[in-house]
Amino acid sequence: MIKPDMETTLDTIRDIQIYQSRKGYRFSIDALLLYAFVDLPVVKRTADLGSGSGIVGILLAKKYPRSQVTLLELQENLVNLAMKNVKQNHLEERVTVVECDIRKLSERGTTDRILSGASFDLVVSNPPFRKPKTGLISPEGEKAIARHELKLGLPELVSAARFLLRARGRFFLVYHPSRLAELIEILKKNRMEIKRLRFVHSHAASEAKMVLVEAVKDGRTGIKVETPMYIYRHEGDYTEEVRELCSGTSK
Repeated sequence: MIKPDMETTLDTIRDIQIYQSRKGYRFSIDALLLYAFVDLPVVKRTADLGSGSGIVGILLAKKYPRSQVTLLELQENLVNLAMKNVKQNHLEERVTVVECDIRKLSERGTTDRILSGASFDLVVSNPPFRKPKTGLISPEGEKAIARHELKLGLPELVSAARFLLRARGRFFLVYHPSRLAELIEILKKNRMEIKRLRFVHSHAASEAKMVLVEAVKDGRTGIKVETPMYIYRHEGDYTEEVRELCSGTSK
């Protein structure tokens, strides 16, 4: 086992262990919600766009034990952490980490067999959803790039997902409700149709803070809006659904 050092922590979530930077980008509940929202019966090839330390892709590799997973990440520090996490969870044979600028994915995919177009049945992403001049930008580079569209915009993300997906392949992402109309428009421009939505609220009396989205490449129109999800009870504790999700007692 690789031991954590002064710059990293080793955290356990569900049935995996994840190294994270102490001061840089750290995963949040968003990653678990995205993982749980994926409900396909069988997955052969998965791509995680902007994978960070690899948590979503690694969880999906555990969920679909016969699948091959490719983690795509731009930031070198996070690429190294993802590689470390793949090894920590003994997934070297099924999970590949690629240092990659997603904006240039189609160019690279013409020569790189691992990233060849129309070859994945599942693409997931927990992308930055704040525009560069909105909100407080973190002084930490990892956090800033992960939360603000400094290196990757929504049109580029959706275009990359379409490039990778086979016909009828599925794209899952977690996004901010305030930009849902924009997301729908960009998906439609890329001939991708939303099939499922689930809004996530802090508690029953609050407005939605996230939306989980499933879209299909070249799919037919027709959206199913699922029951809302609540993170906390009024007492401030996690709801039963979220507790089960974090502990690994649910799917």
